[in-house]
Amino acid sequence: MGKLVLLGGGYGNMRLMLRLLPNIPLDTEVVLVDRAPFHSLKTEFYALAAGTATDKEIRVDFPEHERLSAVYGEVVEINRAEKVVILEDGQRIEYDDLVIGLGCEDKYHGVPGAEEYTYSIQTMAKSRSTFQSLCGLPAGSTVGIVGAGLSGIELASELRESRSDLKIKLFDRGPRILKDFPEKLSKYVKDWFVKHNVEVIANSNITKIEQGKIYNHEEEIALDTVVWTAGVQPVKIVRDLEVEKDKQGRPLVTQYFNLLDDEHVYVVGDCAASDLPPTAQLAEEQAEQIVKVLRMRWKGENLPEKMPDIKLKGFMGALGKKQGFVYLADTTVTGRIARLMKSGLLWYYKRQND
Repeated sequence: MGKLVLLGGGYGNMRLMLRLLPNIPLDTEVVLVDRAPFHSLKTEFYALAAGTATDKEIRVDFPEHERLSAVYGEVVEINRAEKVVILEDGQRIEYDDLVIGLGCEDKYHGVPGAEEYTYSIQTMAKSRSTFQSLCGLPAGSTVGIVGAGLSGIELASELRESRSDLKIKLFDRGPRILKDFPEKLSKYVKDWFVKHNVEVIANSNITKIEQGKIYNHEEEIALDTVVWTAGVQPVKIVRDLEVEKDKQGRPLVTQYFNLLDDEHVYVVGDCAASDLPPTAQLAEEQAEQIVKVLRMRWKGENLPEKMPDIKLKGFMGALGKKQGFVYLADTTVTGRIARLMKSGLLWYYKRQND
């Protein structure tokens, strides 16, 4: 039998299993490798860190199928020469085809002290630790959130609802919130923060972080806890692969999402080089195309000369549990309706993967 091994149970490989398993060839088996026995909804980790969601609310069971097996553990090596994946406990998993979807981790941009003195929401375990730190703060403490992208915005707003007693400072590198999107959207989010007493510090440049303090340009600011949401990079095992990579350390892939020198190794999601921003939506769209490529290759069919371009539909963000914002097809929606749209999408996602 042919063996397809999926590394990581994130959005990309979840979509791949959803599409592939119902009509998988009789001579093919699938092995999923992940450190956890469930799929984590990473887009909701901000709520776990803020204390407004529990573990159970932001996870989904992996699918069940007679030719799908799961192996739980930490991947420590991908040996392409021998076509084998090695786990931390020494277990060796051979493959015929491999899909690498191991996700990303924080990128600290060389800022001294950032890795040592900040908290993270990149994994469920790290989000739990962040929650413990934020929840344990005395009343009146000051929290700094570095990075005002979607993750930073959602964490800051959710934390404000969870802990009205905290002082929150959101450090934004740009001149305005979500500067690459319509000013109407930026203004709505900024106005929400002003109304709810979240201080947004624009044009910030974090140069150093120490215990209990942060340096914005050269200004020293006292903070009780700092959460880092200012950029991501592929996990180390992917950065260490001996393949051609982009400036972010992501493996370059062909239009069929396999490595440039290996048609049996695919890369999906945050690990794969792309001109589009790393999102769950992008990972799912990439997975859709990988499924088509795998099926054609397994049947011995010729691949199309040109794969269709991936076009992202937009994005959704939450401002606490009652307000939100949506940018969809060049249209901006804000307020209660936008929040309901995001909640509805989350409900649908859980349902289709149930």
